[in-house]
Amino acid sequence: MVKAGRVSSGRPLSFKEKEFMRKNYVVFGMALLLTGLFAGPALAEPTPEALHQTIRDYIANEEQSKGAFEILDERGVVLRRLELVRVHERVGKTGDYYYSCTDMKDVITGDLLDLDFDVEDLNGTLNVVGIRIHKDNGNPRYTYDDNDQMVPLPSATTASLS
Repeated sequence: MVKAGRVSSGRPLSFKEKEFMRKNYVVFGMALLLTGLFAGPALAEPTPEALHQTIRDYIANEEQSKGAFEILDERGVVLRRLELVRVHERVGKTGDYYYSCTDMKDVITGDLLDLDFDVEDLNGTLNVVGIRIHKDNGNPRYTYDDNDQMVPLPSATTASLS
């Protein structure tokens, strides 16, 4: 161990030992400097328009590949065929994911659904990673607590039976 120009035995450092330590400090300092210079800029957060376009593109790709945008409605255990009405302006972030909502119309029942789309940003590449039905004809199915944890709400039919 080196302490104040002396090794642990108490003897003074030799010229070679001092030179070795000086070179190590210089190399370490240069490495830190170069890391800061060449680390590159931090990736900017995606713009709301980029997130909205990712959602629009996802819906369009689903329609093109499957003939319709469909989502399984877990409450009624039915496959809903939906068409996009609009993507909401608001964009938020919960945990690692960005999110935005859409209004979607069920082409069979005419119901208006509010869907939440989770979008992941992997080094500047945006991907839809989750979709949930948030509202059914204006009735919310869940909310969020103070810790951004999803809290399911009882359905209107369940609440009226209680």
